[in-house]
Amino acid sequence: MSNTQIQIFDTTLRDGEQVPGCKLNTTQKIIIAKQLDLLGVDIIEAGFPVSSPGDFKSVEEISKIVENATVCGLTRSVKNDIKVAAEALKYAKKPRIHTGIGTSDSHIIHKFKSNKDAIIERAVRAVSYAKSFVEDVEFYAEDAGRTDNEYLARVCEAVIKAGATVLNIPDTTGYCLPQEYGAKIKYLKENVKGIDKAIISCHCHNDLGLATANSIEGIVNGARQIECTINGIGERAGNTALEEVVMILKQHPYLNLDTNINTTMLYGISQLVSESMGIYTQPNKAIVGANAFAHSSGIHQDGVIKNRETYEIIDPKDVGVTESAIVLTARSGRAALAYRAKNVGYELTKLELDIVYKDFLDFADTKKEVLDDDIHQIIEISKIYK
Repeated sequence: MSNTQIQIFDTTLRDGEQVPGCKLNTTQKIIIAKQLDLLGVDIIEAGFPVSSPGDFKSVEEISKIVENATVCGLTRSVKNDIKVAAEALKYAKKPRIHTGIGTSDSHIIHKFKSNKDAIIERAVRAVSYAKSFVEDVEFYAEDAGRTDNEYLARVCEAVIKAGATVLNIPDTTGYCLPQEYGAKIKYLKENVKGIDKAIISCHCHNDLGLATANSIEGIVNGARQIECTINGIGERAGNTALEEVVMILKQHPYLNLDTNINTTMLYGISQLVSESMGIYTQPNKAIVGANAFAHSSGIHQDGVIKNRETYEIIDPKDVGVTESAIVLTARSGRAALAYRAKNVGYELTKLELDIVYKDFLDFADTKKEVLDDDIHQIIEISKIYK
């Protein structure tokens, strides 16, 4: 893999599906998996096979139909988990087992009631066992964000020796600040023996709204895989949003980092996931929200009409949106009204526009948004065409 290539690990069907009330059936998962494969993601985490018969079946069926991406199954550092995952992945062209264990003091003491040396032993056993089934083994150090860097480096070094090909460094609770998370990745790059034999992966949660920023800081400091979901869905406040990190890299070419994602599919797959899971995507969601390319302020509308790049750093077509939206409200100016009126068949002179605009403002104050049909009514009220 090129050192400038960032692998996109999509976990919409695993971590994303953990949102309460968003359970998908196997057919729905297959449909989304096919679109993720076409989108160009490098790895599809298809599920947690041991968790239920339905999840096992979904991972197995997805393994059969995915043509290009690696198909991944999650496990705990439990022998039966790993064995079941290997069975579910048996049809995959490129299978990966994703196994791991918590490494923070909180997890070691309270969750496992264990000690640091014993956790390393469990991690090594899990990776070694997974390696007996597949060549590609990813290890996650759960709660790495709150794990002491020196101990985390010891864990990473041990699992690399055991055969891990990818090291997942999760900010499981979304606690890290970007500079802290970036420094953690940098520390591992500089202090783990054999680190060149593995890819470091960022898996960041959005509890403090920092998942995307942390993931970007991680790859700037040497990570080469980002774990993310469509629309940023996931546990609690969600995960890193795939569409955000992909477009950040696309819009900042000086980073000299790229992905294999076909960005023109982003809006469509966002809609598919939203509809399949029944999750309403907030209108102001970056990249794929309904208002991401909508303008209602008169100053902004005038600028966009004259030159789109005045207020848009992304061409809507680059993410699969047909065009920018000029939304008429009481905050809109003459330029926006003239633009929308022209779209429905009225070429207004400056004098006519001045007359219509007064009636438009009176009308707009009574509604949240002025629609095309309303424009006809406003112009009739103004009587400029009588």
